Amino acid sequence: MKHSPFLIFCFCLILTQINAQGNANKKLPRVAIAGLGIESSTFSPALTTEEAFKAKYGADIFTSYPFLAKDSANRGRADWVPTLMGKSLPGGAVTREAYESLVKQTLALLKKGAPYDGLFFDIHGAMSVVGLDDPEGDFIVRIREVIGTKTVISTSMDLHGNVSWRLAQNTDLITCYRMAPHEDAMQSKKRAVDNLLSRLESGKGKPAYKAWIPVPILLPGEKTSTRIEPGKTLYSKVAPAAAQPGVIDAAIWIGYAWADEPRNHAVVMVTGDDKAVVSKTAEQLAASFWKVRSDFEFVAPTGTLKEALDKAVKSQKHPFFISDSGDNPTAGGAGDVTWTLQEILARPEFKNDKGPALIYASIPGPDLVKAAIAAGVGNKVDGYAGAKVDSRLAPPLHLVGTVEAIEHGDRNAETEVVVKVGSVRIIVTAKRKPYHKEADFTRLGLNPRKADIVVVKIGYLEPELYNMRADWILALTPGGVDQNLETLGYKRIKRPMFPLDKDMKDPDLKAQFVPASGAK
Repeated sequence: MKHSPFLIFCFCLILTQINAQGNANKKLPRVAIAGLGIESSTFSPALTTEEAFKAKYGADIFTSYPFLAKDSANRGRADWVPTLMGKSLPGGAVTREAYESLVKQTLALLKKGAPYDGLFFDIHGAMSVVGLDDPEGDFIVRIREVIGTKTVISTSMDLHGNVSWRLAQNTDLITCYRMAPHEDAMQSKKRAVDNLLSRLESGKGKPAYKAWIPVPILLPGEKTSTRIEPGKTLYSKVAPAAAQPGVIDAAIWIGYAWADEPRNHAVVMVTGDDKAVVSKTAEQLAASFWKVRSDFEFVAPTGTLKEALDKAVKSQKHPFFISDSGDNPTAGGAGDVTWTLQEILARPEFKNDKGPALIYASIPGPDLVKAAIAAGVGNKVDGYAGAKVDSRLAPPLHLVGTVEAIEHGDRNAETEVVVKVGSVRIIVTAKRKPYHKEADFTRLGLNPRKADIVVVKIGYLEPELYNMRADWILALTPGGVDQNLETLGYKRIKRPMFPLDKDMKDPDLKAQFVPASGAK
């Protein structure tokens, strides 16, 4: 029997309305958001306090995630309960008081809003806390004590984080960035949320299997950038691995090299519902990592500071970037080591204001900043900067120069001044700040593109600086995140560890299945 097109249209319309009404009546999963993130060096004398985390509470947390904006699809897929989110610039170990305060606030807020179907746990994974091993593992265990083991936790991490067995067991879904520099950070956080919502909506819940493989490799990020080989090819395997049927996600963590804990090493994890595929995939990724362990090299040419400056002064390629890597604040350095700047100002080429135009970013000096404000733009300033936190290599630096700019209101630096000494323009800050973007310079009246030399406290260049460079060298300078790991004096990491133990035997890289959260 044939039906008229009109009757078929009406029937489809009714079905659509029924489905829409069903979806409208369907109870949304209740999902909390929480996390603390910092990369902190145990080889730096700096300490990180609570204010550094600039904690966000409640609905303000949504501003950190474009994919959870009011008009986003994901915002409407759950009943969201944002609690506390704190993210700090990398630095020294977190004080126990700061950690306990932030954790207890988070637990109280989670308890108030419970129960939950899911939790988006947004962490870095390389937080060090005075007197406490594996803070992220401790944090998630304490969260479980509040929300229980039935809640599905999806964890997002930096690939320079550390995944202990305890963290792996108490999370259910886990992922990390696949790019260094971390141009996919927001994409990775969204993936963690998408995975969580998909598992809740489908009713599948926790993955059946979590494969965890510790890989005894400890390398700095400056040797493992995904811009170059072998990191580029190694990480290109991750997305296809995660897209396989039976797999939810796959991840490779490089780990964090500047902390001395047993958990500091590389890790591979794969989650999913097909045991054979999950196991095989994890073992393949781990074997691929181990196979290329000796191929990792610095992301740029390297040299001593003297060699870097000699090359930059002679070069006709401008701007010539030099990474002052040993005191990189975005790797955990104190950011106030004066050794490099002292060496620069001692060189004859920069004594005269007609010498090579060099920009130095940056050095904290709150007292000098106050003196510069009092003096005003165009006037002389005389004061000291740096080495209030890390004076092991050089003392506070005496600067006498002309104030060229004063800017207030930066989120990290608070106040910035530019002081010209000879041909060197030094950015002095009230509080430490990394300089990663062109606007960081131009808002101070500086044009890095027209400078002869730009020296930045950084490791690998962040994208805007990388695209701006005419040439680049990574100076192997001393500091709390010294690239020469052999000199750091590890005492507590698991040995043997490559490359500290170059002739070590091949490790057992078989998949270890992590029990589900709550399993006995």
